[in-house]
Amino acid sequence: MGKRMNMVLGYAALGMAIFCFLVKTRTVDRPNISWMKEYDYAHRGLYDNEEGIPENSLLAFGAAVEQGYGIELDVQMTRDGKLAVIHDYTLSRLCGNSCQVEDMSLKELQSYELFGTKERIPSLEEVLEFVDGRVPLIIEVKPIEGNIRQITKKTAEVLDKYKGLFCIQSFEPRILIWLKHNRPDWIRGQLTEYYIRDGTEAIEHMEDFCMHHMLLNVVTRPDYLAYNTEDRDCLTLRLCRKFFDAVEVDWTIRDKEQYELVKNDGAVVIFEGFQP
Repeated sequence: MGKRMNMVLGYAALGMAIFCFLVKTRTVDRPNISWMKEYDYAHRGLYDNEEGIPENSLLAFGAAVEQGYGIELDVQMTRDGKLAVIHDYTLSRLCGNSCQVEDMSLKELQSYELFGTKERIPSLEEVLEFVDGRVPLIIEVKPIEGNIRQITKKTAEVLDKYKGLFCIQSFEPRILIWLKHNRPDWIRGQLTEYYIRDGTEAIEHMEDFCMHHMLLNVVTRPDYLAYNTEDRDCLTLRLCRKFFDAVEVDWTIRDKEQYELVKNDGAVVIFEGFQP
């Protein structure tokens, strides 16, 4: 009995060691990431769509800067290879038009008004010039299948000229792999959640498990883990924080009670709908 138990414990220890190796975040040559914890980050800017301050607009970014918040924003690639700061893949919700972002040029995108205001969809270059290093940026790269390399390379080329603080995150691990090999000194973060629970289609349970538990960290080695706040009890996140000093980023916090809980636990907060 004792020999069998020792064997079971040995296999369990080996399994845990392999799991930790797979999910480990970057620990060697990690860039300084301490500044991330000095700010709360306004999700798509300090916006209020109903009050005429559209999300991911220069107006919303200006409001965040005025209040001293960092900014989280989204980047997509247009048909003509430009970078537009927009979250949705279509203009339906934002502008009442069903066109796909990928099928439009930047000029065409910017002909539409956001939520009936005078605000337009900005380019990444316009946002960087506007913010000008006054607050740090969390930039989510949102690719489509087929432009992963192009959008990552273009984002990197634009950011090469930027002097302010920023980091890049994505749900797509291949973006982090590109950054790992081509911009190793940049801070990179892996976004994740329970995809199937949140209605993501065309994803298998095993893929969902691997992504949620960060099993691809073995090839991406992110600097921080950005979890849907509903999923922050994940074993991977707990292990990475405890053993690898990984930074936890939680999205999206929508009330002060949840904010206090997450903030007091040492996580970085991306918030919307209220001011911390």
